[in-house]
Amino acid sequence: MSRSTKLALAALAAALFGGAAGAAAPLTNLGRTATPTEVAAWDIDVRPDFKGLPKGSGSVSAGMKVWEGKCASCHGTFGESNEVFTPIVGGTSAADIKSGRVASLTDGKQPQKTTLMKVATVSTLWDYINRAMPWTAPKSLTTDEVYAVTAYILNMGEIVADDFVLSDQSIGQAQARMPNRNGMTTQHGMWEVRGKPDVASKACMKNCPVGEAVRSTLPEPSRNAHGNLSQQNRTFGAVRGVDTSRPAPQGKLERHAAPAPVVAAAVAHPAMALLQNNACLACHGVNTKVMGPSFVQVGDKYRDDPAAAATLLAKLRLGSSGAWGPIPMPPQSHVNEEDAKTLVKWILGSAK
Repeated sequence: MSRSTKLALAALAAALFGGAAGAAAPLTNLGRTATPTEVAAWDIDVRPDFKGLPKGSGSVSAGMKVWEGKCASCHGTFGESNEVFTPIVGGTSAADIKSGRVASLTDGKQPQKTTLMKVATVSTLWDYINRAMPWTAPKSLTTDEVYAVTAYILNMGEIVADDFVLSDQSIGQAQARMPNRNGMTTQHGMWEVRGKPDVASKACMKNCPVGEAVRSTLPEPSRNAHGNLSQQNRTFGAVRGVDTSRPAPQGKLERHAAPAPVVAAAVAHPAMALLQNNACLACHGVNTKVMGPSFVQVGDKYRDDPAAAATLLAKLRLGSSGAWGPIPMPPQSHVNEEDAKTLVKWILGSAK
């Protein structure tokens, strides 16, 4: 090959590859590797072998105070509530604690399945409380408060003694007495990909028949009985509630339709955003009763009372009970004072 030919080929290669490089220049400023501290802030899960459990401790007596202040309003004084959530405590026996299998799960003598009947590991209980409780202010409990309230729940189930202190060091003692600790099975496909599946259908990989989509329905009289479900979701995670204030969809489902807005499109007052952001609509509808009275009902009751603003502000921040029935209103201390005043002014003036 002559020298001139080599030079020509080299020039052609430079033009081709140089042009490609110019069209796709190296990307910059896309971020950096997360620091160990940043990873730790997200990596909060606790395994059944207690890996990931933070150092800390909490006594049964300390847990009772946390429970009465932040938990009992929804879960009942003794964890027995079936008004708002299903019971946490009940349905287990001393024999279950000894055997590690809850007999009433199979003998049918306890139709209401409680948390302590089903859960196999203390870590599951600790992890859920740490992530998601209390309902109105998830992840607001300190590590020691989570230990304490978990200890109190176990004490109500007679799993640990009144003087027990739950900690990262003693949690194994509680685990050894969990009533359903031997009830977990791992020999299935949901736990181990090589395990035996719990279904017998054959997977279709191509030319699969497409039938009518499966959907769940509510009887029409029950559809909006407890307020619009789309407004009752907490402020994090996927929104699953359907707008029950509208008629149920008819005919074939739209598979990729955009989700309905959580709050009605015309959100004119700042109070509506506060109601959504602070999970108020989980218990109160604007003009329909859910678990608590509607905001219209509250406004009608207190509007002519000269002390109404101060009364409602105190009830909102400190909680109350007995005014509207057996279900108490838990304290909403996480709502700052200015936002609380905005909500009270709206309730007394323009809630509709």
